[in-house]
Amino acid sequence: MTAHETPHAPAFAQITRPEDATGAVRRDLGECWAAVINAGGAVIPLGCPLPPVSPEAVDPALDAIVQRLAPRRGRLLLATVEGTLAGWVLLSREPHPLEAHCGTVNHLQTHVRFRRRGVGAALMRRLPDIARDEMGMERLRLTARAGLGLEDFYGRVGWTEVGRWPGALRVAPGDDRDEILMSLAL
Repeated sequence: MTAHETPHAPAFAQITRPEDATGAVRRDLGECWAAVINAGGAVIPLGCPLPPVSPEAVDPALDAIVQRLAPRRGRLLLATVEGTLAGWVLLSREPHPLEAHCGTVNHLQTHVRFRRRGVGAALMRRLPDIARDEMGMERLRLTARAGLGLEDFYGRVGWTEVGRWPGALRVAPGDDRDEILMSLAL
């Protein structure tokens, strides 16, 4: 994109039930996820091989996410630009009654073709309204891998770092990273 081009603002859609995640939506989510992993993203699901990965490698994790979707319990928020999936994020209510007023944000991803266009920030700005107004949540939490500048990104969209688990993530032998704990009051 040149300095004279203006990016189109993303349009948002929600997937709130497993049956709403059509084959085309699942294919787009899987392609996005694999592209993000292969570009060095920090969203490698449990059981997925290390990069490079194919979209099929994330299918089991994607299926598990989709099967847990329900309007009050879990939602996928999708961002599209000119009809193409540009990014997505998962919002889930905590299942324990003592934590049911809280939600967890996972898997924020911007497709590599749409990076540096504000798609991730737009998703994170839209998410609190959905959590508060549509799901009745009062607080959100997320974790991020240190060493990627993610805490700065989340800070710019209103999140606060509330702690760290030192060395909790072993990216490679000799490369342990803190897991950053972040919170957003709604």
